[in-house]
Amino acid sequence: MNIGFIGLGVMGRPMASHLIAAGHTVFLHRVKAASQHLVEEGGKALDSAKAVAEAADVIILMLPDTPDVQAVLFDANGVADGLSKGKLVIDMSSISPVETQNFAIRIADLGCDYVDAPVSGGDVGAKNAALTIMCGGSEQAFERARPLFELMGKNITLVGDVGAGQTTKVANQIIVGLTIAAVSEALVFAKSAGADPAKVREALMGGFASSRILEVHGERMVKRTFDPGFRIQLHRKDMSLAVDGAKALNLSLPNTAATQQLMNAAIARGDGDKDHSALIQTLEALAGQKS
Repeated sequence: MNIGFIGLGVMGRPMASHLIAAGHTVFLHRVKAASQHLVEEGGKALDSAKAVAEAADVIILMLPDTPDVQAVLFDANGVADGLSKGKLVIDMSSISPVETQNFAIRIADLGCDYVDAPVSGGDVGAKNAALTIMCGGSEQAFERARPLFELMGKNITLVGDVGAGQTTKVANQIIVGLTIAAVSEALVFAKSAGADPAKVREALMGGFASSRILEVHGERMVKRTFDPGFRIQLHRKDMSLAVDGAKALNLSLPNTAATQQLMNAAIARGDGDKDHSALIQTLEALAGQKS
């Protein structure tokens, strides 16, 4: 299959690599030094999103935020300028559910299908082709995309119509963000009480408090390995989507709002480009602990 892939960051690079390794022809845009290896693996670098859309039957986006997706899709020489009837656009970014629906309408007007398919699992999941993929779109479009999803992920679910994938991802990020904050508070408490956080984590892994976040991010907190991963500033973006969505729905999400504020504080401290497990450093600072 001819596939376009735009968005070669920490997550996008291994995802595109899996597609190339499976024998697909993958057209790439915005190849930089960190992603040059994809060309060496067989990917084909092109100089615009339009050129990628012209060359590919399926175009995958993996971009940081809603404005980035809008620009790549609809700016001059964007994806929309290169689409022809019958192509499929898959947005695997984590962006606004409302804007996703608007984007899909504009792509449908060009005679093309659209699936929103944000992911969870971080850089580890991307590298291991073990991502959870949450999808919104028609059954027909989803089935067309499924063979590609299976090269990048393990838990693949069509949740509903376009936008449902993004709604699910926001829900995912609420759970992840609040759990990171909970693990951080637990380890800060343990340290202040004189216990070894590493031993506390080890003990908790055998009990009801055990979780994937305690396992992976708790270890990062203990070992102080905060290279992203998933940056705090990107997770703050997702928490803001949740808070804004709650306002639009007249919902109260007090713990989500509090965690968003912690992420604001982490970014103010200069930790925005660190892995979201580094949220513990903000709580340590509030507790008067040295990082």
